[in-house]
Amino acid sequence: MDSYDIAVIPGDGIGPEVVDAALPLVEDAADETGFAFETTRFDWGTEYYLDNGEMMPEDGLDRLADFDAVFLGAVGHPEVPDHVTLHGLLLPIRKGFDQYVCKRPNVLFEGIESPLRGYESGDIDFVVYRENTEGEYADVGGREHRGFEHETAVQSALFTRQGTERIVRAAFEAATEREGSLTSITKSNAQAHSMVFWDDVVADVSDEFPSVDVERLLVDAGAMDLIRRPDEFDVLVASNLFGDILTDIGAQITGSMGLAPSGNIHPGDEYPSMFEPVHGSAPDIVGDGVANPLATVLSWSMLFEDLGEQQAADALWDGVADQLADESAPRTPDLGGTAGTGDVVADLRSRL
Repeated sequence: MDSYDIAVIPGDGIGPEVVDAALPLVEDAADETGFAFETTRFDWGTEYYLDNGEMMPEDGLDRLADFDAVFLGAVGHPEVPDHVTLHGLLLPIRKGFDQYVCKRPNVLFEGIESPLRGYESGDIDFVVYRENTEGEYADVGGREHRGFEHETAVQSALFTRQGTERIVRAAFEAATEREGSLTSITKSNAQAHSMVFWDDVVADVSDEFPSVDVERLLVDAGAMDLIRRPDEFDVLVASNLFGDILTDIGAQITGSMGLAPSGNIHPGDEYPSMFEPVHGSAPDIVGDGVANPLATVLSWSMLFEDLGEQQAADALWDGVADQLADESAPRTPDLGGTAGTGDVVADLRSRL
């Protein structure tokens, strides 16, 4: 029997609630499909920061490096600036483990109503491949003359050929396995260096994939078209910033941030990949017991798929789809119901 070691960082806010609630379910999925995994919990995050002045220990990456995968619940706290929490935990893991593919599927499930008129289950089904280690989120820049009238801030984006080419190629490969359509998102009319460079790399890589239809959109048009014609998209590839923004649009038009999973993937064996729900720490509902656990379950599905345990991945994904299609099934308030986190997970366990 295959066995895996998985690091779990519940994190902040509702992170521990959804992580703890979902764990028995994902253990069921592993048991039913013939493999095992052990989890090691790391209570890093904002509470750790408030006690220790850092989001994780200095040797945090070393302690995570030998795991087969990492699962993260949420990052963020109302008492600590977001740039502190992000740069103290999430970004160091993404960059330190070269998790250059941020993969975010967006599916309108049966039983879920999109805020956009006229779309039914299956009409919206696309995946965003977001560059995850450089671009606009590169830590290049600084602030000078603090406290003076001429205080200055410089933030530079960094685009390397290797970094751009590998995310673009990953997106093309995904398109060949889906509907054969790829949309590249840039702002090359205004950013004549970095984004034109991105366009050039897309053109170069596209020669390797003649069967894939390529569309190029400026990010403002892309944001508009995700609202206007979301059913026409298949695979989107974008830089770190643009991908970050567009995936939140994708989550909303497919029903709820509570249904949005993601993977920070290192396509190789050198480092572990990390999986997380997109919804964040949601401090306004912490302790209420109503956080939607489905994005967490779907993120575990992506984790199992990345480990090669496709049967368990499908069981979790299909279980969520089956539950959402059932009008009598419990739903959390973000999906119009009154059920609690535990009720939703208990129902999912019964469906396995």
